[in-house]
Amino acid sequence: MLILLGVLIIVIGLLLLIGEKVPWLGRLPGDIIIKKEKFSFYFPITTCIIISILLTLLVWLFRK
Repeated sequence: MLILLGVLIIVIGLLLLIGEKVPWLGRLPGDIIIKKEKFSFYFPITTCIIISILLTLLVWLFRK
């Protein structure tokens, strides 16, 4: 179980490194971006929903 968890953490880390190179990731319509003088708030809700759907489909496919 610990080995699988370690592999999962490594895969997530690699995806985060590659994710910076995907231009549309995090800049979809519906992502909340608030910028003011000394404050910025970013919440990629649409991106989170799409990633959640994709991960759900992957888990569903591997369980069958």
